[in-house]
Amino acid sequence: MKVGLIGCGAIGNVIAKAIDDGEEELVAVYDLEESRCVQLADRLRKKPEITKSFDEFISKDMNVVIEAASQQAVREYAERVLDAGKDLMVMSVGAFVDDELFERLKEVAKKNGKRIYIPSGAVVGIDALKAVSGIGIEEVVLTTRKHPESLRGAPFFEKSGISIEEITEPTLLFEGSAREAVKIFPQNVNVAAVISIAGIGFDRTKVRIIADPTIDRNIHEIKMKGEFGEIVTLAKNVKCPENPKTSYLAALSAVRTLRNLSESIIVGT
Repeated sequence: MKVGLIGCGAIGNVIAKAIDDGEEELVAVYDLEESRCVQLADRLRKKPEITKSFDEFISKDMNVVIEAASQQAVREYAERVLDAGKDLMVMSVGAFVDDELFERLKEVAKKNGKRIYIPSGAVVGIDALKAVSGIGIEEVVLTTRKHPESLRGAPFFEKSGISIEEITEPTLLFEGSAREAVKIFPQNVNVAAVISIAGIGFDRTKVRIIADPTIDRNIHEIKMKGEFGEIVTLAKNVKCPENPKTSYLAALSAVRTLRNLSESIIVGT
């Protein structure tokens, strides 16, 4: 399995290290900041090619390209990856809140006989959500609890006027649709996008975001209710050392998704 990687930040580093330790081959890496590519490559035994432009990157012989950069990267590069005859794994799933983009990429993937992979990310229970999605889901509620520092930089704070430094106790910052949550917390709730796509959509999926200075982990609780009964899942995730906005589990889910592509037995949906 030949892999290309867009984005050499926290998640990209975890994925690259796993590939380096496994049977896959990391062929090439690309990042707008070339120094990140250099730093990542220095940590690996098998050196990928550091490409200086996306055109150079996409010309390489790769089976699948992993996006681990940003929602903007999905908007700029996803269609070109699929048109180049490569499968695509998307980590910045919040980009798919743009319905037009999501539908267009599905059509491009179908036209080219390629696939778009969306790892389960930093939550548990996606298998269950997918299993019951066709039999009547009444409600899906995601409650995300993070330390205020993990939320720093979100557009929410500019719009609300709330200062992170003023949050001294658990505080409910947002309660509303997943569509709105993804827009105002674009780097923090990709899990809301994953849940929405797997279940009942961005408008019906409810999200609650709590800033909690008393915790040191990213906590995601999902409650599902419908004809199947009720399902509750809870994940208390260790944060990526290089980026507290990201759960370590999110990167590990990408690695597992990649491994599934070449295994003869796949457990779960």
